[in-house]
Amino acid sequence: MKKITFIRLFLFSLFALMFLSSASAEPSASFAMKDLSGKTHRLADYKGKWVVLNYWAKWCPSCVDELPDLSSLYEKHKGKDLVVLGVAVDYKSEKEVRDFVDDMLLSYPIILSNPKIFAQFGSPEVLPTTLVFNPHGKLVQTKRGAITKQMIEAIMLSSPSEKLETFTP
Repeated sequence: MKKITFIRLFLFSLFALMFLSSASAEPSASFAMKDLSGKTHRLADYKGKWVVLNYWAKWCPSCVDELPDLSSLYEKHKGKDLVVLGVAVDYKSEKEVRDFVDDMLLSYPIILSNPKIFAQFGSPEVLPTTLVFNPHGKLVQTKRGAITKQMIEAIMLSSPSEKLETFTP
C-alpha cells in the first residue's frame, strides 16, 4: 500500500513539474516587471526589438564577468533593435543590488527577481541564464551559463522567427 501511494505521489509530482515547466516555456506578451527606477517593462512594448532577459547574482563569477559585455551590447543597440533586462536573483536587499549595479556601471534596466517573474519565465536552473526573444516576442534561445555580446549578435543575425536550440556549454 505504501509503495502504491509513493508511486502515485511521484507520478503526480512529475506531472505537476512537467505542467509548470511547459507553462513557463512561452511567457505571455503581457508579462510585466518593474525595474529599480520604477519603470514597467512588458514584452509587448518591445515588439519589433530583440529582448535579452538575463538572470544573474552578484556572488556568481560567470554572471559578473558577462555584465560589462551585456552593458556594451545594450549601449550599442539602445533605442534601435534590442533591449537588455537584467534580473537580479539571490540578493539580501534592494540597496545591495543598487550599490552593486552602480559599482559595475550597468546602464541597462535591472529588475529584482520575485515569484511573479519566476511564474512567467521559470526559475533558472543555473546562473547565469539568459533568455533571448526575437522581435516577434518568441523565445528563440535559452542560454545556461555565460553569454557574450558576440553570441547574442549572432542570434540576432539569424532569422527572427527561427526557433534555435537550447544549448549549454
